[in-house]
Amino acid sequence: MAKTVLVTGGTGTLGSLVTPLLREAGVRVRVLSRTAREGTDGLEYVAGDLQTGDGIAAAVTGVDTVLHLAGSPKGDGEKARILVDAIHAAGVAPHLVYISVVGAERVPVESALDRQVMAYMAAKREAELVVENSGLPWTTLRATQFHDLLFTMVSALGRLPLVPVVDFRFQPIETAEVAARLVELTLGDPAGLVDEIGGPRIYTMKELERSYLEAIGRRRPVFTVKAPGKAARAYAAGGNLTPEHAVGERTWEEFLAAKLAAA
Repeated sequence: MAKTVLVTGGTGTLGSLVTPLLREAGVRVRVLSRTAREGTDGLEYVAGDLQTGDGIAAAVTGVDTVLHLAGSPKGDGEKARILVDAIHAAGVAPHLVYISVVGAERVPVESALDRQVMAYMAAKREAELVVENSGLPWTTLRATQFHDLLFTMVSALGRLPLVPVVDFRFQPIETAEVAARLVELTLGDPAGLVDEIGGPRIYTMKELERSYLEAIGRRRPVFTVKAPGKAARAYAAGGNLTPEHAVGERTWEEFLAAKLAAA
């Protein structure tokens, strides 16, 4: 019988690329949705809420793998706990595959200021530990920042008359490349914490912003500011980078050119 995979976050930027790849691989795909909806393109949608746990036990029943992609700026740890608790309540033990972020274990989020600036990193690390200690067969992949996310950031900043950027560096990766790797892991055996995946080049935030402004023909002064706090210092020091795993192929410049051409 074909493997059945439940995908959380299946309608998001990453999930919308993962689900068709799973279908092409002959997998039966069940997508978690907050509201019931009709299936399309060979996908089954099931209602469930990761904030309350409603419907999650039913959603995981009968699946071989849970691919947990649902994420938000904060609260990922609690959502992972709710997911794992629901799996145990259902009496099943699927392979749990989780997408995290490079540096989750290296960026210390300790003070209130750290939590304001780097709540996302703390939430990802918390969720990692929930998955690791779940008692389920598991796999976690850490990826660097997606091109799409950084484009959202630089395009928003580029509308300002004066453009402040933090003293961070990024190693952007193509979302589709992360999706393809996640499908490989989902179809494979549980592997624990696997090698990270990062983009082919490292850029400062100022370089990313200037390249965007130049590409759209907009003149703006861009200046660098230091983000406060211990977590931000660790991030600025490269805690979010993985140059030894720069396996991505599509560069920021290639992504940007294609993105603007399609606009």
